[in-house]
Amino acid sequence: MSTVIATGRDQSRVIGLVCTAHFMSHFYILLLPPLFPVLRDSYGVGFTELAFAVSAFSLTTGIAQAPVGFLVDRFGAPKLLIAGMLLESLAFVLIGMFPVYPALVGLMVVAGLANAVYHPADYAILNARVDEQRMGRAFSFHTSAGLLGAAMAPVTMATLMLLGDWRSAVITSGAIGLCIALLLMANGDLLREARADIGRRREPADGQRSGMSLLFSLPVLMGVLFFVGIGMTGHAMSTFGVSVLAEMYAAPLEQVAPVLTCYLFAGPVGVLLGGWIADRVRRHDQVAACCFALVAACVFAVAGLDMPLLVTALLFTAAGLFAGVVSPSRDMMIRAVTPPGEMGKVFGFVSTGFNIGGILAPPLYGFLLDTGDPSLVFYTAGVISLLTIGTVLVTGEQGRRARTYSR
Repeated sequence: MSTVIATGRDQSRVIGLVCTAHFMSHFYILLLPPLFPVLRDSYGVGFTELAFAVSAFSLTTGIAQAPVGFLVDRFGAPKLLIAGMLLESLAFVLIGMFPVYPALVGLMVVAGLANAVYHPADYAILNARVDEQRMGRAFSFHTSAGLLGAAMAPVTMATLMLLGDWRSAVITSGAIGLCIALLLMANGDLLREARADIGRRREPADGQRSGMSLLFSLPVLMGVLFFVGIGMTGHAMSTFGVSVLAEMYAAPLEQVAPVLTCYLFAGPVGVLLGGWIADRVRRHDQVAACCFALVAACVFAVAGLDMPLLVTALLFTAAGLFAGVVSPSRDMMIRAVTPPGEMGKVFGFVSTGFNIGGILAPPLYGFLLDTGDPSLVFYTAGVISLLTIGTVLVTGEQGRRARTYSR
């Protein structure tokens, strides 16, 4: 995608619109899980069946992201983003209107397909409409908006249920998304891609790959592994952190849960700080590598040292902060290895690394937790964090070579 940079004010509006869409993406991901106790009675099924519906959503998103990335590059990111928002919002409206289990599973598949649009479309729009000096902060706002959307889903659903039932809460949430889709449509000219040859075949420049050849090139595959490492390390802390700490400290869940809260709140702060850093450095690989090493040091300390829970909370906070700082530099590195016109497919493809990490991490960490030594979960996460440094350095080196080719 060639770029025509918007004015400063328009860039802020573009970032705001894309971040709003990303907020809704993560909001919808966590819309139903907080309602499981109520949904179990309403649908007459168990937690396993409800979890299957959520898994169908995630699996569909993971499978569809790379193909959707090709569509983004061919037909234009704004069109796909608006279509995805409309389709996903409508799916949740229909879930509230037709509370039968087969409809739930089918509509979650539809919602998962629509959710696959956001990462490739969002990054393609930001790359086309935001200038280089603001790109790191734009990426950090984008990531923070997603984290905020996930955080807002449980409290929003609880509030809406106080005003009605679960069905009205889900329908209202879907209707909000439809309104956001209309907002995106009204600002379509602002989001438009600045090239007249959308859909035309473009010949790659000398030294550059395109299409499937690009996706299976070394830097992009390293990018996928990069995302896998981030996902698996994050799952150790966010998904299994409370269970591991409860075992390590022989403490009740309510005593160790605030430690996880420290980690989760530190993440967005780190992302915003990372955006400021990413706009001021060129060696994004060094920033990411240092942060991964510091995350590993934090989790190794928690796993191996006998310390008060307060100190563990401080280390969790530091780990969350450093993990957040990585995100904008991560996105800048992937951008650096991506040729013009290939942004959608590359970001769609590398984002599947998160899904792969989400598939691999739970059974691995669950098995380690069952061994009777809960610290193995954190030791493993630390090792994965260190191994991810290798993918970072390779991706960074390939990005510098790509910039050399483009000159």
